[in-house]
Amino acid sequence: MAGHSKFKNIMHRKGAQDGKRAKIFAKLAREITVASKSGMPDPQQNPRLRNAIINARHENMPNERIKKAIQKANSNEDNNDYEEIRYEGIGSNGVSLIIETLTDNRNRTASEIRSILSKNGGNLGETNSVAYNFDHVGKIGFTSEKIDKEKFFDFSVDLGALDVIEEIDIIYTICEPEIFGSLRDQLEKEYGEPSVAKLVWKIKNSLVLDEDTAKKVITIIEQLEENDDVQNVYSNIEVQ
Repeated sequence: MAGHSKFKNIMHRKGAQDGKRAKIFAKLAREITVASKSGMPDPQQNPRLRNAIINARHENMPNERIKKAIQKANSNEDNNDYEEIRYEGIGSNGVSLIIETLTDNRNRTASEIRSILSKNGGNLGETNSVAYNFDHVGKIGFTSEKIDKEKFFDFSVDLGALDVIEEIDIIYTICEPEIFGSLRDQLEKEYGEPSVAKLVWKIKNSLVLDEDTAKKVITIIEQLEENDDVQNVYSNIEVQ
């Protein structure tokens, strides 16, 4: 019986992981489709689509899924008009949250986000109510093991980068949104296709929380990320 129980636990974990991956792929596919609709279906002629494909590959999304998402934009099977809406929320303990969405029904999305926040001791804020805690920047990352970090830093800064940071096994160039596309292209010529290329909200002022309080905030973030319309969630928390 113990072996059977262990097997069930493993299968449950695998099922949860598969479900999470399927949700990630669905959100990436939506971004690819919207990006493809916004311009040319050729990623070389459409910077937003190029970024979407780069980020999908970073999540190991199969090429077939990527192609289908592009084809969907140019067929009659997707009549939904998605719009990008940024919500700003305040979590328990005054945590700042930026929630980026792609939605075909802004009333539904706003209602669901408001419900998640209020059930967890937070509330939906006005536009720019928490954005001052973040900088909107471009983030372009490469696998760091094959890169001369000093040369990468000098190369990036010479091209106008704000900073170069390293997280685990990826080295990132941080830049102003205005030069994001051109900087990505120049870095790609020098170092090959990046692992990550996206516009993000970078914490300016961190809020330090103890572990128990941070867990409550992470629960809110996870519930928001479970929502089909939510593409990205950013917070200003730092766990003590």
